[in-house]
Amino acid sequence: MKRYDILIVDDEQRYATMLANRLTLRGLTCQVRYDGRTAIDIVETDFFAWVILDLRLPDCYGVEVLTQIKAISPETKVIILTGHGTEQDRKQCLALGAHAFVNKPLDIGRMIAIMEQDKA
Repeated sequence: MKRYDILIVDDEQRYATMLANRLTLRGLTCQVRYDGRTAIDIVETDFFAWVILDLRLPDCYGVEVLTQIKAISPETKVIILTGHGTEQDRKQCLALGAHAFVNKPLDIGRMIAIMEQDKA
């Protein structure tokens, strides 16, 4: 089992790659997946401390992916990242175990602060 800091799950490939590059520059190891099914598959084989998960994916809704990730790896912390989420989505995701719910566009400093705050 490989260990990574972060799994980024977003169907916007350029955005996901850019985010991974920015986090890698900060010394974090990242993997990127562009749909929910392949994200679930990799969580079954590798360990991720964090998952940054888009709410709207081409194959399934992020809430489904969140639920399955938490079932497979309860200790993995999931940050929902969305440009379309509602207050109801936020409440549902947090109730299902999401660590945070963040709207796009992403402030990379805020994302790092969320992760570092958890270390304290």
